[in-house]
Amino acid sequence: MERQRTLFLKIVIILLGITVVALCVLWLPWLARNAAEQAPEFAYLKYPVLLGLYVTAVPFFMALHQAWQLLNYIEKNAAFSELSVSTLNKIKYCGNAIAFLYAVGTILLLTQNALHPGVAIISFLVMFTSVVIAVFAAVLQKLLKNALKIKSENELTI
Repeated sequence: MERQRTLFLKIVIILLGITVVALCVLWLPWLARNAAEQAPEFAYLKYPVLLGLYVTAVPFFMALHQAWQLLNYIEKNAAFSELSVSTLNKIKYCGNAIAFLYAVGTILLLTQNALHPGVAIISFLVMFTSVVIAVFAAVLQKLLKNALKIKSENELTI
């Protein structure tokens, strides 16, 4: 049963990765081209915005890789290890990096008077989700550290 759960989560990770790659390769360039055609006064922002979105994909894929590693540790019954703590720490930093990059991008668009309300809503949604994931990873990391501490104390007393 444990293997089925991790397999399901690994499939979800693969599907998320494929979806984001497809968005980055196919949809974002098309969307940028359409936006530049519909609002020529903001066409100069086409490539900076695309670059910013591509830069945010880097910590996203790093977090996916770390989630995959965490699932591997769970499969190997090494969930309660320092490796898992380190993996959760990296996921936390990736979530914070995504939120920070989106905040910077939102502020830059705001200073250029180019922040469309729809873009702002999506940006805030991504920032909120990233921060929630980072906080969740931090809480799990703390719990795992405490569990490891208790485990090591129990091994010493036996």
